[in-house]
Amino acid sequence: MRRIVAFAALMLLLACMWIPVAGVGSYAEEVRETVTLYVYNWGEYISDGSEGCMDVNAEFENYFNENLAQEFGYKVKVNYSTYSSNEDMYAKVSSGAVAYDVIIPSDYMIERMAEEGLLHPLNFDNIPNFEENILDEFKNPEYDPENRYSVPYCYGMVGIIYNANVVDEDDPDIGSWKLMFNEDSPYRHDILQFNNSRDAFGTAQYYLGFDVNDENPENWRAALELLKKQKSIVQGYVMDEIFNKMKSGSAAISAYYAGDYLSMYEDEDEDVELEFFYPREGTNYYVDAFCVPYNSAHPELAEAYINYMLSEEPAVANAEYTYYASPNKLVLESEEYIECMSEIKENAMEILYGEPEEGYLKTTYRNLSPEGIAQMNNLWEELKVESSVGTAIYVICIVILAVILGFTLFFVIRKRIRAI
Repeated sequence: MRRIVAFAALMLLLACMWIPVAGVGSYAEEVRETVTLYVYNWGEYISDGSEGCMDVNAEFENYFNENLAQEFGYKVKVNYSTYSSNEDMYAKVSSGAVAYDVIIPSDYMIERMAEEGLLHPLNFDNIPNFEENILDEFKNPEYDPENRYSVPYCYGMVGIIYNANVVDEDDPDIGSWKLMFNEDSPYRHDILQFNNSRDAFGTAQYYLGFDVNDENPENWRAALELLKKQKSIVQGYVMDEIFNKMKSGSAAISAYYAGDYLSMYEDEDEDVELEFFYPREGTNYYVDAFCVPYNSAHPELAEAYINYMLSEEPAVANAEYTYYASPNKLVLESEEYIECMSEIKENAMEILYGEPEEGYLKTTYRNLSPEGIAQMNNLWEELKVESSVGTAIYVICIVILAVILGFTLFFVIRKRIRAI
């Protein structure tokens, strides 16, 4: 009897020991799973670990895997890729070819994607840093009432960058969009234009005094005609390519975003002196924001990522890396950040955060109607096709001249050989 009792007690003890061990083994098996978070962002728009800066994606992985993996039941790996314009991003996401988890569109594109059902509503219970850290003026925006689909990341305005070693400081066009459009410009073929429809048309519309959100066909046609005339003095249509062209001095004038100007300014070549201004006629004010696409496989994980990016260390790191203005109060309270920006350029904070003079026209692009979008796309295609045709004709003429020259040389040489 005693043997039976002893045996039963031993079995009970082993069972008690096995249960927690089995439980731990089962749990460890569960968190060994790794989920991929797909993040799709603008180029040069996140602190990536280069030149000693913080790699925010890698740090998010570390933070999540150490602190949240047990709660979520898996670890995370970030797959990060980039795009060069809102329109490129929209085409990719709307096609459904890839199910991204986090994207960072601009205001008007957020409005469009929300209307088309391409965005996943956010659960702010998973993003407490939004309420705590984002400035009130960036909450409940017109393009996304109640921030149903978006959390602001960076903001800024479009201005004109120019090389002061090329552009005469007494040029009367400095301070105006005319610097981009003057057909008699001494800087012909040193001018760059946006390679995206909304921004390119915006430069023409501001110069002409049009409302950038009006869909009047006559105004859009007039803007197109101005862009067509500009083609004779434009070196090329660019997005991310602008960095190398302006920093190296291979181009002298371009419209672009204020934050990117500071990035180019810091890395400019010795014989380049980049300056910047906001055109007196007015310009675009924009906000780029975190969103979760409609087909995200892991929306709660995406919200954890967004919440992390709003915390102090990654928010400051991103602001220092991108040089864009931040809507995060922790960034603006950071002495490290203010000192960093002032070291880049003495008036950097004024460029990013200074208020324009009273009455200055700064407008946010709004989403156009489907008819307005179709009109813009058709006009843009007309501009680009004409440009392509012009280039093709130029190439054909060069080829024909080369062939004629070749035949001429051939017959001249043959004639001389016969004479010998």
